Amino acid sequence: MNHASSSSRDASPAITWRDGQLLRAGRSYRILAGALHYFRVHPQQWEDRMRRLAAMGANTVDTYVAWNFHERVEGEPRFDGWRDLESFIRLAGEIGLDVYLRPSPYICAEWSNGGLPFWLTGRVSALRTNDPEYLAAVDSWYDELIPRIVPLQAAFGGPIVAVQIENEYGSFGSDHVYLEHQRDGLRSRGVVELLTTADGITSDMIAHGSVAGALPTFTFGTGVATAQQLRRPDDALMCSELWGGWFDHWGEQHHVRSAESMIGTVDELLAVGGSVSIYMAHGGTNFGLWNGANHDGALQPTITSYDSDAPIGEDGTLNAKFEALRAAFAPFHDGEMPERPAPAPVQAAQSAPLQPVTSLREFAETLPMIGEITPMPQTFEQLGVEDGIVIYQAQIDVPADATIDIDTLHDRATVFVGDERIGTLERDGQLSLPLPGGARKAQLTIVVESLGRINYGPRTGEGKGIMNGVRINGRRYVHGWTHRALPLDAAPAPDATDPAGAREADGVARATIEVVTPADAWLAFPDGAKGMVWLNGFLLGRYWTIGPQQTLYAPAPLWNPGVNEIVVLDTDGLGSTVEVREWPEFGPTEEFVGS
Repeated sequence: MNHASSSSRDASPAITWRDGQLLRAGRSYRILAGALHYFRVHPQQWEDRMRRLAAMGANTVDTYVAWNFHERVEGEPRFDGWRDLESFIRLAGEIGLDVYLRPSPYICAEWSNGGLPFWLTGRVSALRTNDPEYLAAVDSWYDELIPRIVPLQAAFGGPIVAVQIENEYGSFGSDHVYLEHQRDGLRSRGVVELLTTADGITSDMIAHGSVAGALPTFTFGTGVATAQQLRRPDDALMCSELWGGWFDHWGEQHHVRSAESMIGTVDELLAVGGSVSIYMAHGGTNFGLWNGANHDGALQPTITSYDSDAPIGEDGTLNAKFEALRAAFAPFHDGEMPERPAPAPVQAAQSAPLQPVTSLREFAETLPMIGEITPMPQTFEQLGVEDGIVIYQAQIDVPADATIDIDTLHDRATVFVGDERIGTLERDGQLSLPLPGGARKAQLTIVVESLGRINYGPRTGEGKGIMNGVRINGRRYVHGWTHRALPLDAAPAPDATDPAGAREADGVARATIEVVTPADAWLAFPDGAKGMVWLNGFLLGRYWTIGPQQTLYAPAPLWNPGVNEIVVLDTDGLGSTVEVREWPEFGPTEEFVGS
């Protein structure tokens, strides 16, 4: 295929490399970038966050493009509203920032499924290869995406100066034909700017992640000397992800990296002529259920916050890392540095009671049924469910002293027999429960929650739900399943109510918060167990008593003057109160440097 116009073929890139350095307009040049993902920041706050990035001394904003954020339904890609990538890029240019665009179909980024759409990974196993079905989907996506970004390149007066081909491919695969396909696909569609790859600092990763015609760049927390050794003499030195902080999984401590540790690596890189992108400069938030997960012997779901102990905090707060980077980047600016933007207003603290609406078991019956009755339970992918919760129901014939067993669960299940809650099962833990009450016939209800689609490594693209069936006493299959799903684009609104206000052990509750002037806030649920939270119909994310995250960021654009509704769906234990707090609480900390 050859989509490039004659103007694209004749255009020259803004940045090239030769003799071990980047060149711009014939002069030695440094990319001083910071990662800031449009899909993790409310669009009404894009400008504020990018102005903070510019005040930090960055000359470039670095963002991935999350394919699954745009094409949630196959064949229906969207670029409006929060997904208006072109507006984000143009805004960066207006602020005076270049753009380092990373549209690899796979982005990792602790983002759900590594950015790959669930409908694709549900049917293709040879991901990130030259598998024809995978490439057909990628090419269709790029036919929509790339023509939108071509006019925004620096060669045509826009801010895009660099485009990444793939993401840390050398730690995943060895299909060089695939890398060449991706490189050629960008060029043939009109990308003329600097092409890059990005890989960790081992010779094996660089060998398998690099491709001719693209500048190999590195990803590390520390390792400038190693990157110098691995770099070919003619290649410019660039760390496209210098990990100045780190992300958190549920059940871990909050990872931090000191300003002294971070700036030590930055200074070392700058001293040997390197370019850099700080990952993350502003982490933002995994709103909704867009968080990913890792798997290292067990599932490790990422928390809702993506603050990442970044120089610009989740709410835009500037910290010691910001000041250290501003000082380090200042010598590379000809004029005065931009002024630091003022802190954003914050709501005053208050609290409100959570009023129970219905139990989890009752709520399950209000959800819409999807699909037909099937002999075996269907996965999320088979049902066309992107994420969240699926309710599995079947009639069972229970013998005395029986157990219920789930064969491969992704990820967490609350089990009811009739109206009785009999326990919780987890993917990497217990997958069998005793069935109380003796021999009888009853309805089995299993509420299965996806905790986050795996975003890194060989398990990327794994399915969700009940994967291989349910058995009685580990032998006899349960057949005849119906399925219900929780719609994620609107807050739960069950018909059932609890007018007496009886305290439910689990389920749905509501609260109202009165606000005079919308401003940033942090929400806490101090006696809740494990829940999802909607603010005025928008799914903020999750809380979970295992921490470390204790508060959910609720940015100003999501609030209304006057009455605001908060809805909670807690699978484990409804709390009695929602608190509006003036600052975040990320939990106990530990110093951590990614490697």
